[in-house]
Amino acid sequence: MRIGEIINALEEWAPPVLQESYDNSGLIVGALDWETSGVLVTLDCLESVVDEAIEKKVQFIIAHHPIVFSGLKRFNGRTYVERVIMKAIKHNIAIYAIHTNLDNVLWGVNAKIMSLLGVSNHSVLSPMADTLYKFQVYVPRAARKEVAEAVFAAGGGKVSAYQECSFTTNGKGTFKPTQGTNPVVGEIGIREEVDEVKLEFIVPNFAISAVEHAARTTHPYEEMAYEWLNIANKATDYGAGAYGELPEAMPFDAFLEHVKTTFGTTIRYTKPIADKVRTVAVCGGSGSFLLGTAKAVKADVFITADYKYHQFFDADAAITILDVGHFESEQFTIGLIAEFIEKKFPKFAVLTTEVNTNPIQYY
Repeated sequence: MRIGEIINALEEWAPPVLQESYDNSGLIVGALDWETSGVLVTLDCLESVVDEAIEKKVQFIIAHHPIVFSGLKRFNGRTYVERVIMKAIKHNIAIYAIHTNLDNVLWGVNAKIMSLLGVSNHSVLSPMADTLYKFQVYVPRAARKEVAEAVFAAGGGKVSAYQECSFTTNGKGTFKPTQGTNPVVGEIGIREEVDEVKLEFIVPNFAISAVEHAARTTHPYEEMAYEWLNIANKATDYGAGAYGELPEAMPFDAFLEHVKTTFGTTIRYTKPIADKVRTVAVCGGSGSFLLGTAKAVKADVFITADYKYHQFFDADAAITILDVGHFESEQFTIGLIAEFIEKKFPKFAVLTTEVNTNPIQYY
Protein backbone atom coordinates (compact mmCIF):
# COMPACT_ATOMS: atom_id res chain seq x y z
CA MET A 1 0.00 0.00 0.00
CA ARG A 2 1.16 3.54 -0.67
CA ILE A 3 1.65 5.64 2.43
CA GLY A 4 -0.29 8.42 0.74
CA GLU A 5 -3.48 6.36 1.07
CA ILE A 6 -2.99 6.04 4.82
CA ILE A 7 -2.11 9.71 5.17
CA ASN A 8 -5.25 10.76 3.29
CA ALA A 9 -7.36 8.81 5.77
CA LEU A 10 -5.51 10.27 8.76
CA GLU A 11 -5.89 13.81 7.45
CA GLU A 12 -9.62 13.42 6.91
CA TRP A 13 -9.81 12.22 10.53
CA ALA A 14 -7.61 15.02 11.92
CA PRO A 15 -7.10 17.77 9.31
CA PRO A 16 -3.57 19.30 9.41
CA VAL A 17 -5.02 22.83 9.26
CA LEU A 18 -6.19 22.29 12.86
CA GLN A 19 -2.66 21.98 14.23
CA GLU A 20 -1.18 24.76 16.36
CA SER A 21 1.20 27.28 14.77
CA TYR A 22 4.26 25.88 16.58
CA ASP A 23 3.56 22.31 15.49
CA ASN A 24 5.03 20.22 12.66
CA SER A 25 2.43 17.54 12.01
CA GLY A 26 2.56 15.82 8.65
CA LEU A 27 4.98 13.73 6.58
CA ILE A 28 8.46 14.41 7.96
CA VAL A 29 10.46 11.74 6.11
CA GLY A 30 9.46 9.96 2.91
CA ALA A 31 7.19 10.50 -0.08
CA LEU A 32 3.50 9.86 -0.63
CA ASP A 33 4.16 7.24 -3.33
CA TRP A 34 6.40 5.09 -1.11
CA GLU A 35 5.08 1.58 -0.60
CA THR A 36 4.71 -0.01 2.84
CA SER A 37 3.61 -3.42 4.05
CA GLY A 38 2.57 -2.12 7.47
CA VAL A 39 2.78 0.71 9.98
CA LEU A 40 4.36 1.06 13.41
CA VAL A 41 2.50 3.42 15.76
CA THR A 42 4.33 5.21 18.57
CA LEU A 43 4.06 8.24 20.80
CA ASP A 44 7.62 9.40 20.04
CA CYS A 45 9.90 8.45 17.17
CA LEU A 46 13.31 7.66 18.68
CA GLU A 47 16.27 5.70 17.30
CA SER A 48 15.07 2.61 19.14
CA VAL A 49 11.69 2.91 17.40
CA VAL A 50 13.36 3.18 13.98
CA ASP A 51 15.43 0.10 14.90
CA GLU A 52 12.18 -1.66 15.81
CA ALA A 53 10.70 -0.75 12.42
CA ILE A 54 13.80 -2.10 10.67
CA GLU A 55 13.64 -5.33 12.67
CA LYS A 56 9.94 -5.83 11.98
CA LYS A 57 10.34 -4.85 8.32
CA VAL A 58 7.87 -1.97 8.54
CA GLN A 59 8.46 0.98 6.21
CA PHE A 60 6.17 3.54 7.86
CA ILE A 61 6.22 5.00 11.38
CA ILE A 62 3.28 7.07 12.64
CA ALA A 63 4.08 9.10 15.75
CA HIS A 64 2.00 11.47 17.83
CA HIS A 65 4.90 13.84 18.54
CA PRO A 66 6.92 15.21 15.58
CA ILE A 67 10.59 14.30 15.79
CA VAL A 68 11.37 17.65 14.12
CA PHE A 69 9.77 20.85 15.41
CA SER A 70 12.08 23.37 13.76
CA GLY A 71 14.60 23.51 10.92
CA LEU A 72 17.72 21.35 10.97
CA LYS A 73 20.94 22.91 9.63
CA ARG A 74 23.23 19.91 9.97
CA PHE A 75 22.94 16.15 9.64
CA ASN A 76 26.06 14.83 11.34
CA GLY A 77 24.50 12.70 14.08
CA ARG A 78 25.32 14.99 17.00
CA THR A 79 21.73 15.04 18.30
CA TYR A 80 19.13 12.32 18.70
CA VAL A 81 16.89 14.17 16.23
CA GLU A 82 19.56 14.11 13.51
CA ARG A 83 20.31 10.46 14.17
CA VAL A 84 16.66 9.47 13.86
CA ILE A 85 16.25 11.30 10.56
CA MET A 86 19.52 9.96 9.14
CA LYS A 87 18.67 6.37 10.06
CA ALA A 88 15.13 6.63 8.69
CA ILE A 89 16.38 8.00 5.37
CA LYS A 90 19.14 5.38 5.15
CA HIS A 91 16.62 2.56 5.56
CA ASN A 92 13.82 4.12 3.46
CA ILE A 93 11.47 4.42 6.42
CA ALA A 94 8.82 7.15 6.29
CA ILE A 95 7.91 9.10 9.42
CA TYR A 96 4.59 10.86 9.88
CA ALA A 97 3.38 12.93 12.87
CA ILE A 98 -0.23 13.53 13.88
CA HIS A 99 0.04 15.84 16.86
CA THR A 100 -2.02 18.89 17.86
CA ASN A 101 -4.43 18.34 14.98
CA LEU A 102 -5.39 15.09 16.73
CA ASP A 103 -5.54 16.97 20.03
CA ASN A 104 -7.90 19.52 18.48
CA VAL A 105 -10.73 17.28 17.29
CA LEU A 106 -13.63 16.19 19.49
CA TRP A 107 -12.92 12.50 18.75
CA GLY A 108 -9.15 12.67 19.30
CA VAL A 109 -6.70 12.39 22.19
CA ASN A 110 -8.96 13.87 24.84
CA ALA A 111 -11.92 11.72 23.78
CA LYS A 112 -9.83 8.63 24.49
CA ILE A 113 -8.98 9.93 27.96
CA MET A 114 -12.63 10.75 28.69
CA SER A 115 -13.71 7.29 27.59
CA LEU A 116 -11.22 5.62 29.92
CA LEU A 117 -12.36 7.82 32.81
CA GLY A 118 -15.98 6.83 32.18
CA VAL A 119 -17.26 10.10 30.71
CA SER A 120 -19.47 9.01 27.81
CA ASN A 121 -20.55 12.43 26.56
CA HIS A 122 -18.03 15.25 26.39
CA SER A 123 -17.58 18.62 24.72
CA VAL A 124 -14.58 20.58 23.47
CA LEU A 125 -13.27 22.68 26.35
CA SER A 126 -12.00 25.61 24.25
CA PRO A 127 -13.65 25.64 20.79
CA MET A 128 -11.62 27.11 17.93
CA ALA A 129 -12.51 30.51 16.50
CA ASP A 130 -12.19 31.52 12.83
CA THR A 131 -12.57 27.97 11.55
CA LEU A 132 -16.08 28.14 10.11
CA TYR A 133 -17.29 29.79 6.92
CA LYS A 134 -20.65 30.16 5.20
CA PHE A 135 -20.78 29.18 1.54
CA GLN A 136 -23.58 30.81 -0.47
CA VAL A 137 -24.15 29.70 -4.05
CA TYR A 138 -26.87 30.65 -6.52
CA VAL A 139 -28.23 27.74 -8.55
CA PRO A 140 -31.03 27.15 -11.08
CA ARG A 141 -33.86 25.53 -9.18
CA ALA A 142 -33.61 22.32 -11.24
CA ALA A 143 -29.94 21.85 -10.22
CA ARG A 144 -30.44 22.44 -6.49
CA LYS A 145 -30.33 18.80 -5.39
CA GLU A 146 -27.30 17.85 -7.50
CA VAL A 147 -25.20 20.80 -6.28
CA ALA A 148 -26.26 20.29 -2.65
CA GLU A 149 -25.34 16.59 -2.75
CA ALA A 150 -21.90 17.45 -4.15
CA VAL A 151 -21.28 20.04 -1.43
CA PHE A 152 -22.32 17.57 1.29
CA ALA A 153 -19.98 14.91 -0.12
CA ALA A 154 -17.10 17.42 -0.11
CA GLY A 155 -17.48 18.18 3.61
CA GLY A 156 -19.97 21.04 3.64
CA GLY A 157 -23.14 21.27 5.71
CA LYS A 158 -21.81 19.70 8.90
CA VAL A 159 -22.91 21.35 12.15
CA SER A 160 -21.62 19.52 15.22
CA ALA A 161 -23.17 16.02 15.13
CA TYR A 162 -25.58 16.95 12.32
CA GLN A 163 -24.72 16.40 8.68
CA GLU A 164 -26.15 17.56 5.33
CA CYS A 165 -27.37 20.86 6.82
CA SER A 166 -28.33 23.63 4.40
CA PHE A 167 -30.76 26.48 3.87
CA THR A 168 -32.56 27.33 0.62
CA THR A 169 -34.02 30.67 -0.45
CA ASN A 170 -36.09 30.98 -3.62
CA GLY A 171 -35.55 33.95 -5.91
CA LYS A 172 -34.99 35.29 -9.41
CA GLY A 173 -31.61 35.59 -11.08
CA THR A 174 -30.89 37.92 -13.98
CA PHE A 175 -27.96 38.07 -16.40
CA LYS A 176 -27.17 39.23 -19.92
CA PRO A 177 -24.67 37.07 -21.87
CA THR A 178 -22.14 39.07 -23.90
CA GLN A 179 -19.93 38.25 -26.90
CA GLY A 180 -17.52 35.41 -26.16
CA THR A 181 -19.76 33.67 -23.61
CA ASN A 182 -21.40 30.28 -24.00
CA PRO A 183 -24.57 30.49 -21.88
CA VAL A 184 -26.47 27.36 -20.90
CA VAL A 185 -29.63 29.46 -20.68
CA GLY A 186 -30.50 32.55 -22.72
CA GLU A 187 -29.14 34.32 -25.80
CA ILE A 188 -26.22 36.71 -26.28
CA GLY A 189 -27.25 40.32 -25.86
CA ILE A 190 -30.59 39.58 -24.19
CA ARG A 191 -31.14 39.87 -20.44
CA GLU A 192 -32.43 36.60 -19.03
CA GLU A 193 -34.49 36.03 -15.88
CA VAL A 194 -34.34 32.58 -14.29
CA ASP A 195 -35.94 30.88 -11.28
CA GLU A 196 -32.99 30.25 -8.95
CA VAL A 197 -32.29 29.32 -5.34
CA LYS A 198 -29.62 30.50 -2.96
CA LEU A 199 -28.06 27.52 -1.15
CA GLU A 200 -26.25 28.18 2.14
CA PHE A 201 -23.89 25.78 3.94
CA ILE A 202 -21.59 25.92 6.97
CA VAL A 203 -18.11 24.75 5.91
CA PRO A 204 -14.96 24.19 8.03
CA ASN A 205 -11.88 25.99 6.73
CA PHE A 206 -10.11 22.78 5.71
CA ALA A 207 -12.96 21.85 3.34
CA ILE A 208 -13.22 25.20 1.49
CA SER A 209 -11.33 24.15 -1.65
CA ALA A 210 -13.09 20.79 -1.91
CA VAL A 211 -16.53 22.35 -1.47
CA GLU A 212 -15.95 25.08 -4.04
CA HIS A 213 -14.57 22.55 -6.54
CA ALA A 214 -17.57 20.26 -5.97
CA ALA A 215 -20.01 23.11 -6.54
CA ARG A 216 -18.24 24.28 -9.70
CA THR A 217 -18.12 20.75 -11.10
CA THR A 218 -21.85 20.19 -10.72
CA HIS A 219 -23.12 23.72 -11.34
CA PRO A 220 -24.69 23.96 -14.84
CA TYR A 221 -23.73 27.59 -15.53
CA GLU A 222 -20.57 28.75 -17.27
CA GLU A 223 -20.07 31.30 -14.45
CA MET A 224 -21.03 30.31 -10.90
CA ALA A 225 -22.22 33.12 -8.60
CA TYR A 226 -21.15 32.45 -4.99
CA GLU A 227 -19.79 34.03 -1.80
CA TRP A 228 -17.62 32.92 1.11
CA LEU A 229 -18.38 34.59 4.45
CA ASN A 230 -16.20 34.28 7.56
CA ILE A 231 -18.55 33.81 10.52
CA ALA A 232 -18.10 34.32 14.25
CA ASN A 233 -19.57 30.92 15.19
CA LYS A 234 -17.11 28.64 16.96
CA ALA A 235 -16.65 25.09 15.74
CA THR A 236 -17.86 22.83 18.55
CA ASP A 237 -16.05 19.80 17.05
CA TYR A 238 -12.64 21.47 16.98
CA GLY A 239 -10.55 22.94 19.77
CA ALA A 240 -8.39 22.21 22.80
CA GLY A 241 -9.22 20.03 25.78
CA ALA A 242 -12.49 18.42 26.74
CA TYR A 243 -14.95 18.40 29.60
CA GLY A 244 -17.95 16.34 30.67
CA GLU A 245 -19.71 14.72 33.59
CA LEU A 246 -19.31 11.35 35.23
CA PRO A 247 -22.49 9.25 35.33
CA GLU A 248 -22.50 9.73 39.10
CA ALA A 249 -20.46 11.91 41.42
CA MET A 250 -17.47 10.07 42.93
CA PRO A 251 -15.88 10.71 46.32
CA PHE A 252 -12.65 12.61 45.69
CA ASP A 253 -10.40 9.89 47.13
CA ALA A 254 -12.09 7.23 44.99
CA PHE A 255 -11.74 9.42 41.89
CA LEU A 256 -8.06 10.01 42.65
CA GLU A 257 -7.52 6.26 42.87
CA HIS A 258 -9.46 5.81 39.62
CA VAL A 259 -7.18 8.30 37.85
CA LYS A 260 -4.05 6.72 39.33
CA THR A 261 -5.12 3.26 38.14
CA THR A 262 -6.19 4.50 34.70
CA PHE A 263 -2.95 6.36 33.95
CA GLY A 264 -0.67 4.03 35.94
CA THR A 265 1.25 6.88 37.52
CA THR A 266 1.75 9.01 40.58
CA ILE A 267 -0.29 12.22 40.63
CA ARG A 268 0.67 15.73 41.69
CA TYR A 269 -2.46 17.59 42.71
CA THR A 270 -3.80 20.62 44.55
CA LYS A 271 -6.12 20.67 47.54
CA PRO A 272 -9.56 19.20 46.77
CA ILE A 273 -12.27 21.85 46.50
CA ALA A 274 -15.14 19.42 47.06
CA ASP A 275 -15.80 16.04 48.66
CA LYS A 276 -17.10 14.63 45.38
CA VAL A 277 -16.13 14.90 41.69
CA ARG A 278 -18.75 15.14 38.95
CA THR A 279 -17.51 17.54 36.22
CA VAL A 280 -14.14 16.63 34.73
CA ALA A 281 -11.94 18.68 32.39
CA VAL A 282 -8.91 17.18 30.64
CA CYS A 283 -6.11 18.12 28.26
CA GLY A 284 -3.62 15.51 27.10
CA GLY A 285 -0.06 16.84 27.28
CA SER A 286 0.71 20.39 28.42
CA GLY A 287 -2.62 22.00 29.28
CA SER A 288 -1.99 24.76 31.81
CA PHE A 289 -3.18 27.35 29.26
CA LEU A 290 -6.71 25.92 29.63
CA LEU A 291 -7.03 26.32 33.40
CA GLY A 292 -9.15 29.47 33.17
CA THR A 293 -11.53 27.75 30.74
CA ALA A 294 -11.76 24.68 32.99
CA LYS A 295 -12.76 27.00 35.84
CA ALA A 296 -15.31 28.76 33.62
CA VAL A 297 -17.16 25.48 32.91
CA LYS A 298 -17.10 24.83 36.68
CA ALA A 299 -15.09 21.64 36.45
CA ASP A 300 -14.31 20.02 39.79
CA VAL A 301 -10.97 18.72 38.52
CA PHE A 302 -8.61 19.50 35.65
CA ILE A 303 -6.42 16.60 34.50
CA THR A 304 -3.36 17.48 32.44
CA ALA A 305 0.45 17.55 32.64
CA ASP A 306 3.63 19.65 32.82
CA TYR A 307 2.57 21.97 35.63
CA LYS A 308 5.32 24.05 37.25
CA TYR A 309 5.41 24.74 40.99
CA HIS A 310 4.02 28.28 40.92
CA GLN A 311 1.33 27.37 38.41
CA PHE A 312 -0.33 25.12 40.98
CA PHE A 313 -1.24 28.22 42.98
CA ASP A 314 -3.45 29.27 40.05
CA ALA A 315 -6.02 26.67 41.16
CA ASP A 316 -6.90 29.35 43.74
CA ALA A 317 -9.42 27.17 45.61
CA ALA A 318 -11.68 27.19 42.52
CA ILE A 319 -10.65 23.86 40.95
CA THR A 320 -8.40 20.90 41.70
CA ILE A 321 -5.45 20.40 39.34
CA LEU A 322 -4.27 16.83 38.74
CA ASP A 323 -0.92 16.54 36.95
CA VAL A 324 -0.53 12.96 35.74
CA GLY A 325 2.58 13.44 33.56
CA HIS A 326 2.97 14.19 29.85
CA PHE A 327 3.72 10.69 28.61
CA GLU A 328 1.11 9.20 30.91
CA SER A 329 -1.64 11.54 29.71
CA GLU A 330 -0.97 10.72 26.04
CA GLN A 331 0.02 7.04 26.25
CA PHE A 332 -3.41 5.93 25.02
CA THR A 333 -2.96 7.88 21.79
CA ILE A 334 -0.98 4.95 20.38
CA GLY A 335 -4.01 2.70 20.65
CA LEU A 336 -6.31 5.45 19.37
CA ILE A 337 -4.30 5.83 16.13
CA ALA A 338 -3.83 2.08 15.68
CA GLU A 339 -7.55 1.39 16.13
CA PHE A 340 -8.43 4.02 13.54
CA ILE A 341 -6.07 2.58 10.91
CA GLU A 342 -7.23 -0.99 11.61
CA LYS A 343 -10.85 0.01 11.00
CA LYS A 344 -9.97 1.91 7.82
CA PHE A 345 -7.67 -0.79 6.44
CA PRO A 346 -8.74 -4.08 8.08
CA LYS A 347 -6.38 -6.25 5.98
CA PHE A 348 -3.33 -4.07 6.65
CA ALA A 349 -0.62 -4.80 9.25
CA VAL A 350 -0.82 -2.30 12.11
CA LEU A 351 1.80 -2.67 14.85
CA THR A 352 2.20 -0.71 18.07
CA THR A 353 5.64 -0.04 19.45
CA GLU A 354 7.10 -2.17 22.21
CA VAL A 355 9.50 0.64 23.10
CA ASN A 356 8.71 2.75 26.16
CA THR A 357 9.66 6.23 24.91
CA ASN A 358 8.99 8.02 28.21
CA PRO A 359 12.19 10.00 28.93
CA ILE A 360 11.30 10.32 32.64
CA GLN A 361 12.22 7.63 35.15
CA TYR A 362 10.63 7.31 38.61
CA TYR A 363 12.27 6.14 41.81
